[in-house]
Amino acid sequence: MSNFEFKLPDIGEGVTEGEIVNWLIKEGDAVREDQEMVEVMTDKATVTIGAPKAGTVVRLGGKVGEIVPVGQVLVVLAVGGGAVAAAPPAAPAVPAAPTTPAPSTQKQDGPAATAVGDIREELPGMGAFAPKKPAAAQAPAGSNGGYFEEKPLAAPATRKLAREMGVDLRHVQPTGPASRVTREDVERYAVRGRTPAPVIHVPATEVSVHHAVTVVPQAEPASPKKPELVAPPRGAGDQRVPLRGLRKRIYENMARSKHTAAHFTYVDECDASALKALRERTKAFAERDGVKLTFLPFIVKAVVAALKRHPALNCLVDDAAGEMVLKGSYDIGVAAATESGLIVPVVRNADRLSIIEIAGELERLSADARNGKTRKEDLGGSSFTITSLGKLGGLFATPIVNYPEVAILGVHEMKRRPVVKGDQIVIGDVMLLSLSFDHRIIDGHVGAAFAQEIIGLLEEPERLLVSMA
Repeated sequence: MSNFEFKLPDIGEGVTEGEIVNWLIKEGDAVREDQEMVEVMTDKATVTIGAPKAGTVVRLGGKVGEIVPVGQVLVVLAVGGGAVAAAPPAAPAVPAAPTTPAPSTQKQDGPAATAVGDIREELPGMGAFAPKKPAAAQAPAGSNGGYFEEKPLAAPATRKLAREMGVDLRHVQPTGPASRVTREDVERYAVRGRTPAPVIHVPATEVSVHHAVTVVPQAEPASPKKPELVAPPRGAGDQRVPLRGLRKRIYENMARSKHTAAHFTYVDECDASALKALRERTKAFAERDGVKLTFLPFIVKAVVAALKRHPALNCLVDDAAGEMVLKGSYDIGVAAATESGLIVPVVRNADRLSIIEIAGELERLSADARNGKTRKEDLGGSSFTITSLGKLGGLFATPIVNYPEVAILGVHEMKRRPVVKGDQIVIGDVMLLSLSFDHRIIDGHVGAAFAQEIIGLLEEPERLLVSMA
């Protein structure tokens, strides 16, 4: 037999490294071709990498939590006939300390999407992923508290927190859906004193961010000197969590967008009574095709129709070149909440799809996002972004523009409210729409006209059907 070195592949879209989240194999295991071996979190999503060929695992190329650059040996497999060659020593892992990514010299295909909030239930249904519970193993002698699960269910972010706090997930009693270990379970376990919680120092101010992620670095224009950062005071019981992976990208790119684009937000209400009635009448047709028809496909179609009337909104800004890039395609990013943070899959060429086809594509994208299986070709390159706070309610928000896009639409919860029709006050289904624009490119009256075009199409949704391309 001979050794085959499988290296972390170049998965494109500017990704240069990945964090090992979970090994699905161990040294000595026999693996078949395409068998899942390892979960790796990039700055875009968590991906599962399969075996390139059948063989026996000789060596794993890193520990859980280590950062592996593209091109580093990930797994050594013994394949073929003959004697097994000795595995070379593992290359040292790349330090996990925050670094500034080197500017790309290649031209990118387009921007990655960024958004505020998430999409829930009707826009579209994105409930928590509930995997099947594996059979619990017997607790080994001397295990903490008597509870032991050989393969605990937990999201990548929860696993990372457990590693940083020194908590063995196998001994943590789960309280989440489908017996999943939650962040609160890990923190509760550590506070009870069963495991010491180490203090991890990182040279970055900790923040709480709930936005989505721009996954492709973009050139930044010259900016004023940044103020000196002040480290927050330290207190007893504090935990310092390194900004890594998806959260690090959110941290960096939200600041880039906010400090580059000149934001202004326009808010107005939309009487969605007719839209709700149309959906009720047509959802049976979608169900015959095996598709759940939500409100979001209608909103996507209305946005595309409005972008055709106002092409300056289907635009990217190239600050380095001092140019506007008017896009020839209509690629709509839609925010999806995951355990690790918000990602924005893209509905490609939405202008060429029917409402039912858009509904089917959104179902596929949301299922992949929930399961952590989002494909790299479904991320990045959007020309406009839609986000929603859904059932979380609230009056309105000020979404952050997906730089270098020039506009973003925020959709809020539909509520029963009084509306005026003619001279009568009736009860209608009203939702607020919040649109943020880059004021350097989009004038106020242009943004308002674009918003009114979308509202008009949603209040008279039959227009979407008769004018459909």
